[in-house]
Amino acid sequence: MAAEMQMTVEQFEEKFTRKVGRQISLIEYPDGDCIFLDPKSRHCMVYRSRPIQCRTWPFWDSTLASPADWKETCEVCPGAGTGPLYSLEEIEVRRTEKSV
Repeated sequence: MAAEMQMTVEQFEEKFTRKVGRQISLIEYPDGDCIFLDPKSRHCMVYRSRPIQCRTWPFWDSTLASPADWKETCEVCPGAGTGPLYSLEEIEVRRTEKSV
């Protein structure tokens, strides 16, 4: 992501991350949206280099726990429930890449 933003890793981390325990996390807007989600277009500004947590969205355990959870995800995320249809096998591969 730093390279995509034409920054050093140090500059990137100083500007766009925060410590959460021993982990480093991207900062968010006050409403919880990722700092790289453009508020107007609702598109990711670092899409080509997004982290695994983003690459596996929306196939997270928390969004697939029940039909109601999936419905809620589709209501709050304009991209969920649209686009290509994935097979159960493809969803399982993405879901198990990272537990969220």
